[in-house]
Amino acid sequence: MERAAQGRGQTAHRRCVMATGATHSGPPTARTDRGRSVVRVSGEMDYEHAEELHASLATALDGAPAGSDIVVDLQNSSFCDSSGLNVLLSVRLEALKRGVHLVLAAPSHQMIRLLEFTGSDDLFTYVPVVTD
Repeated sequence: MERAAQGRGQTAHRRCVMATGATHSGPPTARTDRGRSVVRVSGEMDYEHAEELHASLATALDGAPAGSDIVVDLQNSSFCDSSGLNVLLSVRLEALKRGVHLVLAAPSHQMIRLLEFTGSDDLFTYVPVVTD
Protein backbone atom coordinates (compact mmCIF):
# COMPACT_ATOMS: atom_id res chain seq x y z
CA MET A 1 0.00 0.00 0.00
CA GLU A 2 1.21 3.44 -0.79
CA ARG A 3 -0.09 6.21 1.40
CA ALA A 4 0.87 9.84 1.16
CA ALA A 5 1.62 11.74 4.32
CA GLN A 6 -1.62 12.93 5.82
CA GLY A 7 -2.10 16.32 7.29
CA ARG A 8 -4.41 19.23 6.86
CA GLY A 9 -5.52 19.45 3.26
CA GLN A 10 -3.62 16.34 2.17
CA THR A 11 -5.28 13.30 0.69
CA ALA A 12 -4.32 9.70 1.35
CA HIS A 13 -3.32 7.74 -1.75
CA ARG A 14 -4.08 4.04 -1.69
CA ARG A 15 -3.45 1.33 -4.18
CA CYS A 16 -4.29 -2.28 -4.64
CA VAL A 17 -2.21 -4.33 -7.01
CA MET A 18 -2.83 -7.92 -7.93
CA ALA A 19 -0.46 -10.13 -9.82
CA THR A 20 -0.32 -13.82 -10.45
CA GLY A 21 2.93 -15.71 -10.48
CA ALA A 22 6.13 -14.97 -8.65
CA THR A 23 7.55 -12.25 -10.89
CA HIS A 24 4.53 -10.91 -12.72
CA SER A 25 3.84 -7.22 -13.05
CA GLY A 26 1.17 -5.53 -15.12
CA PRO A 27 -2.25 -6.97 -15.92
CA PRO A 28 -3.10 -10.18 -14.08
CA THR A 29 -2.53 -13.49 -15.82
CA ALA A 30 -3.12 -16.98 -14.47
CA ARG A 31 -0.04 -19.06 -13.79
CA THR A 32 -0.26 -22.62 -12.61
CA ASP A 33 2.79 -24.16 -11.01
CA ARG A 34 2.83 -27.54 -9.29
CA GLY A 35 -0.97 -27.74 -9.37
CA ARG A 36 -1.57 -24.24 -8.05
CA SER A 37 -2.04 -20.66 -9.16
CA VAL A 38 -0.73 -17.86 -6.97
CA VAL A 39 -2.48 -14.49 -6.85
CA ARG A 40 -0.42 -11.90 -5.02
CA VAL A 41 -2.38 -9.05 -3.41
CA SER A 42 -0.78 -5.76 -2.43
CA GLY A 43 -2.59 -2.87 -0.79
CA GLU A 44 -6.19 -2.65 0.23
CA MET A 45 -8.97 -5.09 -0.58
CA ASP A 46 -11.82 -2.65 -0.25
CA TYR A 47 -14.81 -1.27 -2.18
CA GLU A 48 -12.58 0.74 -4.50
CA HIS A 49 -10.54 -2.34 -5.47
CA ALA A 50 -13.12 -5.15 -5.30
CA GLU A 51 -13.58 -5.36 -9.08
CA GLU A 52 -9.83 -5.58 -9.67
CA LEU A 53 -9.50 -8.27 -6.99
CA HIS A 54 -12.40 -10.23 -8.49
CA ALA A 55 -10.95 -9.97 -12.01
CA SER A 56 -7.56 -11.25 -10.84
CA LEU A 57 -9.05 -14.17 -8.97
CA ALA A 58 -11.42 -14.99 -11.85
CA THR A 59 -8.46 -15.06 -14.25
CA ALA A 60 -6.66 -17.49 -11.96
CA LEU A 61 -9.81 -19.58 -11.59
CA ASP A 62 -10.34 -19.74 -15.34
CA GLY A 63 -6.85 -21.19 -15.75
CA ALA A 64 -7.01 -23.61 -12.82
CA PRO A 65 -7.80 -27.25 -13.55
CA ALA A 66 -10.05 -29.25 -11.23
CA GLY A 67 -8.13 -30.53 -8.23
CA SER A 68 -5.71 -27.61 -8.16
CA ASP A 69 -5.26 -24.79 -5.64
CA ILE A 70 -5.49 -21.05 -6.01
CA VAL A 71 -3.29 -19.49 -3.35
CA VAL A 72 -4.15 -15.88 -2.47
CA ASP A 73 -0.92 -14.38 -1.14
CA LEU A 74 -1.99 -11.74 1.38
CA GLN A 75 1.48 -10.97 2.73
CA ASN A 76 1.43 -7.45 1.26
CA SER A 77 -2.26 -6.76 1.75
CA SER A 78 -2.79 -4.00 4.27
CA PHE A 79 -6.57 -4.01 4.75
CA CYS A 80 -9.72 -5.91 3.85
CA ASP A 81 -13.29 -4.66 4.26
CA SER A 82 -16.60 -6.41 3.59
CA SER A 83 -16.26 -5.81 -0.17
CA GLY A 84 -12.94 -7.63 -0.30
CA LEU A 85 -14.30 -10.40 1.90
CA ASN A 86 -17.35 -10.79 -0.34
CA VAL A 87 -15.06 -11.20 -3.36
CA LEU A 88 -13.10 -13.93 -1.56
CA LEU A 89 -16.31 -15.68 -0.51
CA SER A 90 -17.91 -15.55 -3.97
CA VAL A 91 -14.74 -16.76 -5.70
CA ARG A 92 -14.46 -19.53 -3.10
CA LEU A 93 -17.97 -20.74 -3.99
CA GLU A 94 -17.21 -20.67 -7.71
CA ALA A 95 -13.94 -22.49 -7.08
CA LEU A 96 -15.75 -25.22 -5.15
CA LYS A 97 -18.17 -25.72 -8.05
CA ARG A 98 -15.17 -26.25 -10.33
CA GLY A 99 -13.30 -28.53 -7.95
CA VAL A 100 -10.64 -25.92 -7.18
CA HIS A 101 -9.48 -25.10 -3.65
CA LEU A 102 -8.96 -21.46 -2.55
CA VAL A 103 -6.16 -21.05 0.02
CA LEU A 104 -5.29 -17.87 1.92
CA ALA A 105 -1.56 -17.35 2.53
CA ALA A 106 -0.15 -15.03 5.18
CA PRO A 107 -3.39 -13.32 6.21
CA SER A 108 -2.90 -10.32 8.48
CA HIS A 109 -4.24 -10.11 12.01
CA GLN A 110 -6.94 -7.74 10.73
CA MET A 111 -7.94 -10.22 8.02
CA ILE A 112 -8.18 -13.08 10.52
CA ARG A 113 -10.29 -10.92 12.84
CA LEU A 114 -12.62 -10.04 9.96
CA LEU A 115 -13.00 -13.71 9.06
CA GLU A 116 -13.65 -14.64 12.70
CA PHE A 117 -16.10 -11.79 13.25
CA THR A 118 -18.14 -12.80 10.18
CA GLY A 119 -18.02 -16.52 10.98
CA SER A 120 -16.24 -17.28 7.72
CA ASP A 121 -12.90 -18.29 9.24
CA ASP A 122 -13.71 -22.01 8.93
CA LEU A 123 -14.44 -21.67 5.21
CA PHE A 124 -10.82 -21.20 4.16
CA THR A 125 -7.56 -23.07 4.45
CA TYR A 126 -4.62 -20.98 5.65
CA VAL A 127 -0.91 -21.28 5.07
CA PRO A 128 1.68 -19.03 6.73
CA VAL A 129 3.61 -18.19 3.56
CA VAL A 130 3.67 -18.96 -0.15
CA THR A 131 6.45 -21.39 -0.88
CA ASP A 132 7.95 -21.36 -4.35
